[in-house]
Amino acid sequence: MSFKGKVAIVAGAGGGMGLQIASDLIREGAHVGLVDIKDKPSVPDGPGQHRYFKGDVTNEAFVKASVDEMAAAHGRLDYLVNTTGVLWFGRDKSCTDMDMSVWDQVLAINLKSFAMTVKYAVPHMKKAGGGAMVHFASTDALRGDDRPQDAYGASKAAVVRLSKSIAIQFARDGIRSNSILPGPVHTPMQARWDNNPDAHKAISNFVPIGRVGKVEDMANACLFLLSDKASYITGTELIVDGGITARP
Repeated sequence: MSFKGKVAIVAGAGGGMGLQIASDLIREGAHVGLVDIKDKPSVPDGPGQHRYFKGDVTNEAFVKASVDEMAAAHGRLDYLVNTTGVLWFGRDKSCTDMDMSVWDQVLAINLKSFAMTVKYAVPHMKKAGGGAMVHFASTDALRGDDRPQDAYGASKAAVVRLSKSIAIQFARDGIRSNSILPGPVHTPMQARWDNNPDAHKAISNFVPIGRVGKVEDMANACLFLLSDKASYITGTELIVDGGITARP
């Protein structure tokens, strides 16, 4: 899988899966624009170049400026990866109990930001003769929950649908769009496991493979879908969950 000289935007790259994906692309020679509201993390020196855009991904002017600046700096844009997401335990619950301002915030971060990055990435990808997108959803998009986080689940289901629509709209422009549905992954979003080894062990035992996912697992899947090795794959979702959704 060759990424040398390619140009990517990775939204949500301030940590976790997004940072791992951005770092792997940089190590493979891609030039990467990392976008996040967090402070800049440690990023590999190369061989690919990188820029860090700190700001709110729900701010359309910021998203447009970040995408346009990265494309202008390198004369093209080849890849878009959307990993931005929030999982607000305690505040995100059943829609019958939730403060609806929380609903609006979660959907703005987890869904609307994806739509905006696509909006401004597509014109640059068309000029480059095509491109590839990967949008991170969740296996939570496939089921209900007796301990609901309704805004999170609804936003992730919508990401799958949005990705499919983008794939069909721009297939003839050489632009592919796919989504990844992770199962449990040890990221900063799941920092609660660090202080609860029993919970971590219980979840690991529930996964058929016998462990929770790592950010590297998600990055490997993402780079495959971005690469030319996946040139005939678009409009689909890749479940990366250690076998959980296959359980009887």
